[in-house]
Amino acid sequence: MHIKREIQAILERMARQFPVVSITGPFGSGKTTLAKMTFPEYTYVTLEDLDRRRIALDDPRQFFAAFAQGKGLIIDEIQHAPDLFSYLQTIVDEAYRPGHFIITGSQNFALLESISQSLAGRVTLLTLLPLTVDELRQANLLAPTLEENLIKGFYPRIYAQPIDPEIWVQDYIATYIERDVRQILKIGDILSFQKFIALCAARIGSILNFAELARDAGVSPNTIKSWFSVLEASYIVYQLAPHYNNYSKRIIQTPKLYFYDTGLVCALLGIQSAQELFTHPIRGNLFESFAITEMFKYRYNAHKKPHLFYWRDTQQHEVDCVFEKRYDTLIPVEIKASMTFSNTLLKGISQWQQIAHVENDPAYLIYAGDTNLNYMHYRIYTWDSIKTVVQKLEE
Repeated sequence: MHIKREIQAILERMARQFPVVSITGPFGSGKTTLAKMTFPEYTYVTLEDLDRRRIALDDPRQFFAAFAQGKGLIIDEIQHAPDLFSYLQTIVDEAYRPGHFIITGSQNFALLESISQSLAGRVTLLTLLPLTVDELRQANLLAPTLEENLIKGFYPRIYAQPIDPEIWVQDYIATYIERDVRQILKIGDILSFQKFIALCAARIGSILNFAELARDAGVSPNTIKSWFSVLEASYIVYQLAPHYNNYSKRIIQTPKLYFYDTGLVCALLGIQSAQELFTHPIRGNLFESFAITEMFKYRYNAHKKPHLFYWRDTQQHEVDCVFEKRYDTLIPVEIKASMTFSNTLLKGISQWQQIAHVENDPAYLIYAGDTNLNYMHYRIYTWDSIKTVVQKLEE
């Protein structure tokens, strides 16, 4: 089943302006399907294919010559042959053909390094994360309850094919995270690495503390930093930076840890049913991760930087998410897993607005309920209305 992706219109527009369009994102986020569906007449080649990869590595000129007569070329997982970028630069400079090359990759650090060295000014970078709530709704695939969606996760393969979500996610963890990421890092201690990933899942929505992770995993802080950087570059985890350019120096300046997909977190923590999420202690942090990631998705789908932060001072006043509309315009977004609205859910926003002296400015709450509300100058939105929140933030 084909699920239409919101980023497709941006991809088509960028392909009319740049000779090379790069699509990055986690393994399994739908990059290949997006490229093929958008450019069905292009020749497709994947460097996951060892024979193709060998040609690309041993004879780049032959590799490009083999596809020179086609309307365009999609090169999947191009980071496996980094030398191709230099040859690609020469081809692009010799003949300007907008959108002729579509390249994809699941390891952002490898792609960005090669692009910055060879393709600067010739390529535009798009980021494709797993499915949004709105994409699932448009395809009539959105589960009726928040908890069902959180435990299932948002990777396209789960929805496009008749696959047991629990089995697919477990296989994803075993094959991609535990095998491929370990090979990149050349990790010999499998158990410590597995423990590290589970520890990250248990700390979702918490302040990132490498020393604590290192102690609990039984490895050095430098090792933890190395492991984390690869998980981050592979779009498994991300850091939400604190916003600290205003009001006071008495603020927390350490990022918080989140995962791009809630289904992975549930699998790593052994959560097996949606019912468990109603009372599980991770519920609040998991919902927070889901909501912030949704905002990331909608911003990336519009080819915009997220500009999302969190705020917390040393007195424990906190706002889960702050959107930086401009340098001098910040909009708070509180995120609560409660299914029932009460004004106590607005405590964090209210405190922040008092400190910022913007008591009557617009502010937003995302909660796990089923009714959008207006309360004073606050706008309260349900878990499945996050796209509307992002649109309001951008107005």
